Amino acid sequence: MLQRREVVAQINQARGQALMVTGLGSSSYDLHAAGDDDRNFYLWGAMGGAAMTGLGVAMAQPERQVIVLTGDGEMLMGIGGLATIGVQQPDNLCVIVLDNGHYGETGMQASHTQFGVDLPTIARASGLPVSLAVENEAELQQLCKIITTQAADKSGAIFASIKVAAESPERSLPIVDGVEIKNRFRRTLGLVPL
Repeated sequence: MLQRREVVAQINQARGQALMVTGLGSSSYDLHAAGDDDRNFYLWGAMGGAAMTGLGVAMAQPERQVIVLTGDGEMLMGIGGLATIGVQQPDNLCVIVLDNGHYGETGMQASHTQFGVDLPTIARASGLPVSLAVENEAELQQLCKIITTQAADKSGAIFASIKVAAESPERSLPIVDGVEIKNRFRRTLGLVPL
């Protein structure tokens, strides 16, 4: 099984100039551990909102690639977001789920993906043109190639669920001040902080 911190480090390296939105908890810690960046929007306290936040950023910044990095529990909480992404059909959005089969932030209870809920199938049925299940290093490398070419080929929204080990690496805490996260992200986009 793939190790989440290694996976996120590879995705971070493949991102190029993409903006990244992370879900609640571990995905934020993982991206911060891979390297803090003003283009990272760490979403705190909004479980289920990462995919929709990413869609909003993608629609507001159509010339920029946007990558959402979240966990299976957070994605399950906002599963309806995949239908909205399918309807909107952004060609600059990539939603990546780190699926460890657990709700990591609430005590490691088993998530629905342990019981057969198939996130890539839900994404595909929702109309996302590229929907992948990633379970090994070769498939991860293929995903990284797709990420690096999405901005140029405009192939449509990408969804990938990456099976990772159920581990809890040491937390790497990014800033938690929501106003500062928003303002530095806005500065990166050339917008005036609010």
